[in-house]
Amino acid sequence: MASQNITTARSVLRVPPASPAAAAAYFGASLAFHADVSDVAHALEAGGDPGFVVLDSRSTASWDQGHVPGAVHLPTALIAEQAAGLLDPAVPVITYCWGPGCDGAAKAALALAELGYQVKEMLGGFEYWVREGFTFESGEGPERRTADPLTAPVDAEDCGC
Repeated sequence: MASQNITTARSVLRVPPASPAAAAAYFGASLAFHADVSDVAHALEAGGDPGFVVLDSRSTASWDQGHVPGAVHLPTALIAEQAAGLLDPAVPVITYCWGPGCDGAAKAALALAELGYQVKEMLGGFEYWVREGFTFESGEGPERRTADPLTAPVDAEDCGC
């Protein structure tokens, strides 16, 4: 058993960790490009102006299936021609698509950045919005599902991270 632990540790550390300075630069940059579903939800739930707009970059059929309340619907393919009429260039945009297995939010963020917008991608997308138990809107009206205990704390307001 001890030799298996040594082999596993060697595998994990085959490429050594980055220096603390390089790690700080990398993770700091990562936070400049990404927003957490829970943080976005809490900012929107607090009321008032959150200082950003949420953009759903999916198709109309996907939007109708469910979306973040208050989000702007603008499919990625239409960003170049419609963003100026829907978005204020002075307000940062948080993009989302289906979930972690979809790069649609990154494509939308790229399209917006190329037009001069400040932008972040909401990690987890619509999937984690629903899985974490936040209210969403659909053709049926407002909906909310019980939070998945594998994605959100059961007995706390937030995960503490």
